[in-house]
Amino acid sequence: MPRNAEATRERILDAAEHLFAKRGFEGVTVRQIMSRAGADVALAYYHFKSKRYLFDAVLLRRAQTLNELRLKALDEVEQRHREDPPDVEEIIDAFTRPLLEELDRHPEDWRDYMALVAQVNNSPEWGGELMTRYFDPLVKRFLDALRRALPDCREEDLFWSYHFLSGALTLTFAETGRLDNLSGGLCSSADMAAANARMPRFVAAGFRALCAPAAKT
Repeated sequence: MPRNAEATRERILDAAEHLFAKRGFEGVTVRQIMSRAGADVALAYYHFKSKRYLFDAVLLRRAQTLNELRLKALDEVEQRHREDPPDVEEIIDAFTRPLLEELDRHPEDWRDYMALVAQVNNSPEWGGELMTRYFDPLVKRFLDALRRALPDCREEDLFWSYHFLSGALTLTFAETGRLDNLSGGLCSSADMAAANARMPRFVAAGFRALCAPAAKT
């Protein structure tokens, strides 16, 4: 693709990511996206064929980067534990830290995308289909690692635990300000470093509690 065409495509994706994150899929028109991108409406259909394909392209663009970062982190954990099961905290950290670190270090690049992921994950219309398409292969790798770390865990408890992890993570992405209000300003929902320092321990404790023998009786 010529350099100017690639630059236009990236501008369209940036504009669409921002507007979809703010207003949702139904709340945005292609014309509004192209106006923000500073490009002719016809170019949207040239590059993406339809609004739905554009929405998918927005999700896929950064999902690939995030999945690579998380798989690299998981590979490092498993390399350290070739002979023994990895710690649950280390597995959860590999799952959450790459996302939270990117959002903490480069909020201007990642905030809209993470907010969009949170929106999609909590949508009955989009969540099952799109999260399955873009993230399930990675999630299954992490679930396999957790099975090794928690060999006695029942499958239903493992999946419920992951469900709660996913909810906590995407709520954190949403940066709703609810935490700020509840804490009277003591905590900030935009403080990804604080979330990153706490989430693996919190989530790992939940996995262990549900997978403990006492939880099965």
